[in-house]
Amino acid sequence: MTLHDDATAVLTRWTPPDNEQAELREHYLKYLASHEDGMWRSSRPEHLTASALVVDASSPRVLLTLHGVVNRWLQLGGHCEPGDTTLAGAALREAAEESGLAGLVIDPVPLQLSRHELTAGGCLGTFHLDVQFRVSAAAGTEYVVSEESHDLAWFEVDALPDGVDRTVVELVDRAFVHKDRQ
Repeated sequence: MTLHDDATAVLTRWTPPDNEQAELREHYLKYLASHEDGMWRSSRPEHLTASALVVDASSPRVLLTLHGVVNRWLQLGGHCEPGDTTLAGAALREAAEESGLAGLVIDPVPLQLSRHELTAGGCLGTFHLDVQFRVSAAAGTEYVVSEESHDLAWFEVDALPDGVDRTVVELVDRAFVHKDRQ
């Protein structure tokens, strides 16, 4: 099974939590059906990405990155790479690379989809079709700020940083509404 096949299967099986997410899922599936290269950053005008909201397994906190390009607090994640075999695996790889955390555990069922236009960086003017997952970190593990970030920090779910994007707030809300699945 290819990464493209896995993404199609994951999205086909996924039960969206609302009509907006159902419409996004249909958009993602149509894009994949018409773009064999839809998993790769070279695909235009859109491509799928995988991201991870890292949650503290022992308390209601999330690890966010002050993204090096857009200079906003976001969940961890990014582009799929040729070695990725599953969408969840791509999100888990990105979370580990961007945080330095070991022993992360991913819920393979997406929490949310987010389609957003890139306004900076190498994919300027394209859209990320982001599939967002919940990842748990063991209590007491230390993170390492990667070169892709200005900073990493833990935030209480009811005290997210000022100016955080609406989709991150929604992602955090969904992660803690569905925490019983992890």
